[in-house]
Amino acid sequence: MSILVDKHTKVIVQGLGKTGQFHTDKAIAYGTAMVGAVHPSRAGSEFHFEGETDHSGVPSRDDAYSVDLPIFATVNEAVAATGANASVVYVPPPFAADAIMEAGSAGLDLVVAITEGIPVADMIKAKRYLADKPTRLVGPNCPGVITPGECKIGIMPGYIHQRGRIGVISRSGTLTYEAVHQVTQLGLGQTTAVGIGGDPVNGTDFVDVLRMFQEDDETEGVVMIGEIGGTAEEEAAEFVASEMTKPVAGFIAGTSAPPGKRMGHAGAIVSGGKGTAAAKIEAMKAAGIAVAETPSDMGEAMVRALG
Repeated sequence: MSILVDKHTKVIVQGLGKTGQFHTDKAIAYGTAMVGAVHPSRAGSEFHFEGETDHSGVPSRDDAYSVDLPIFATVNEAVAATGANASVVYVPPPFAADAIMEAGSAGLDLVVAITEGIPVADMIKAKRYLADKPTRLVGPNCPGVITPGECKIGIMPGYIHQRGRIGVISRSGTLTYEAVHQVTQLGLGQTTAVGIGGDPVNGTDFVDVLRMFQEDDETEGVVMIGEIGGTAEEEAAEFVASEMTKPVAGFIAGTSAPPGKRMGHAGAIVSGGKGTAAAKIEAMKAAGIAVAETPSDMGEAMVRALG
């Protein structure tokens, strides 16, 4: 089993500029079922992708691929023609929230918004719009979601992932990759890795993903990576203490960040005395989470938590 995505997930890409083209090509190489694209000015045409297969995704595939991806004017048209149930958004920040809401109006199960820099007011509007829709939003400003060997939606490098038994959830993209690489090197592998993004307003939070991993029979432990700012990690710690029966390891980035200075992500700021690394680490330890002292210790912390 896995969460959010698997080999049956059919994905369309919203925004087929240089970034969208690059990462769509990598997703196809990995074995993801990319079935269409949405770009109003190019509707009715196709975009050609070809290259060498990334055998870390599906080793049994042919060595090369050649795909003509159909382009549609709207998400509704793309879904009707392809049966897509997920989308990935690479639309530029001023228009990305509209793209997210368009995907929601088409009834997609999952929307993964990679775009960084979406105005907070736009995201508040988009999140409210999706509140009564069946669509789950992951992101924005996130690396995406991957179930190793089945489906890769986003910008993560496929080759560091390995099918296994650990769920990974993180606000940080690069630390997601670091944790994944460590659990791969330790022979644990991953069921699914989810980057929820570092913006203050996002679609899916720690508790949402922790609940999914708790209910997933294949997931035996979870690595949770947080950072300064907000209260999401404290809320996650409460959930772990009250609801999780599976071992959880964690890490908090930003222990040396000065108050009032944003560190990287839009949501990574200590303000009004709230959101400090110390408070988050204390809450996680109190919940029984095995906390890594440094990023290089995340894999070993998971081993300790597993016992």
